[in-house]
Amino acid sequence: MSDDARTPPFDPRLLQYSPSARRYSIAVAAFSVGTVIAVIAGAVALAGLLGDLVTDPSSRTFGAQAVHVAVIAAAFAARAGMSYLQERYAHRAALATIAELRVRALDALTDATRTSPHRLAAERDRSSTIVLRGLDALVDYLADYLPALMSTVIITPLVITVIAWADWPSAVIIVITIPLIPLFMVLIGLLTRDRTERKLDAMSTQSAQLLDLLTGLPTLRAIGRAVGPTRRVDELGREFGRTTMSSLRIAFLSGAVLEMLATLSVALVAVGIGLRLVFGDMSLNAGVLALVLAPEAYAPLRRIGSAFHTAQDGIHAARDVLDVCARTGRTAGDRSLDVAGRAVDVEGIGIRTRDGWTPRGVSAQCAPGRITVVAGPNGSGKSTLLSAILGLETPDEGAVRIGGIDVRELAPGDFHAQVAWLPQHPVIVPGTVDENLSVFGQLDTDAVHRAGAAVGFDDVLADLPRGAATMLGSDGSGLSAGQRQRLALVRVLASDASLLLLDEPTAHLDDDTADRVLDAIVARAAAGATVVLVSHRPAALAIADAVVAVSPEAADVR
Repeated sequence: MSDDARTPPFDPRLLQYSPSARRYSIAVAAFSVGTVIAVIAGAVALAGLLGDLVTDPSSRTFGAQAVHVAVIAAAFAARAGMSYLQERYAHRAALATIAELRVRALDALTDATRTSPHRLAAERDRSSTIVLRGLDALVDYLADYLPALMSTVIITPLVITVIAWADWPSAVIIVITIPLIPLFMVLIGLLTRDRTERKLDAMSTQSAQLLDLLTGLPTLRAIGRAVGPTRRVDELGREFGRTTMSSLRIAFLSGAVLEMLATLSVALVAVGIGLRLVFGDMSLNAGVLALVLAPEAYAPLRRIGSAFHTAQDGIHAARDVLDVCARTGRTAGDRSLDVAGRAVDVEGIGIRTRDGWTPRGVSAQCAPGRITVVAGPNGSGKSTLLSAILGLETPDEGAVRIGGIDVRELAPGDFHAQVAWLPQHPVIVPGTVDENLSVFGQLDTDAVHRAGAAVGFDDVLADLPRGAATMLGSDGSGLSAGQRQRLALVRVLASDASLLLLDEPTAHLDDDTADRVLDAIVARAAAGATVVLVSHRPAALAIADAVVAVSPEAADVR
């Protein structure tokens, strides 16, 4: 059976990771207890009232029935009040729960000990869709579906117990017929499971395509292709609409089936009570009590049925988010080490992925004052090797040691403060150019000017409308790819880090600028820094003191 088929209607981890969900569950349980007390009290009072009116003519006065009337009115008011308070509290609690789960999920996704960069990149689109849009479906789940579940657990058994005390044959009928409703819900859930997954996948694909389109829209407009992707966006929208309507069709049909089952079950109880009353086998009070309470035994299950499909998206999103929150990571190290002047020893590194080993068998010594260039085909694991040196990837084979100490034993904060890392996609946050230059720590002004002149970033600042005070958008919007690369290079080269890890530092740069960047890297190595450089360019290979040729299965140093 697939994981979807085993997805429970309620995941206890929800209470573990959300204090608001815990408080809300306690409140729902209290509301359910108050509701069942009001329902039973009102039913007993109504049965007594009708029984007296039919069988005892002397009691047909308001004074004689004042207590019954008062109890019925109080029960009705209490039940209405419970429903109002629960509805009012439900949406506020749902929003608070969603906010808490978002924070926990984002913490787990950005925690290097639980989510490696490789895994984060592979899960980016689906994770962002679930965390941002998928979790919104939890509102219906928490506001409607969860209270119905709690009511089923609390109200239904107590009501059946009271019915059994008043008329055990009616209780037997209810006990026999009531499992049919959850049985049909399970069958319908199996039928709609794949449709729910397809809907979530379609939403993830559509979100990813729209994000890529919006990110690249300035470039598409520059080359006159801004209208071209419209057809693809329309196709994705229609696909999402088809999957949504398919789920809705089954939701309406299944809701009618579940409603019919509950109605027929109550009708069976009513027929049994009517026959026994006709033949004098039961009292009118007991018959009225059983007949009034019978629908209440099915009511929570009918609520589950009506909320079942609207809650399915929430159930699946909650499962995925809770899986992310529950990820366990390796224990972060706590050792401090000054990495200046110490070699980085890569000892037979092997990292297993879904597609095999990328890389495997990599060994090298990256010495201070020397430039080690990592070369190899796309997908061979060059970037993954840099992540392993940073301690962000846990090798399945081998180890990375600095000064004889495994990087996994080093305190991440202390170690990373001594490293300058340039990934393939540099981090550019919304804010000014100055704020982005100091996003990883305040840099020396003179060092920034020297690095800017070395990589040609001074020319970039001169072209910006407000220079270093120019505001940048998300992911560096407002700068070209080459300008973003130069900004990131300034951050790296102006830092006082002892270890430089550079992933394709000359990407998006013209040959002249690339040569200037390589000259600046050579200068940093000459000053004693340990430089590990990923590049395909012959010019980068020309400055290498050592070249590590990486392949998915093996590597060698020459």
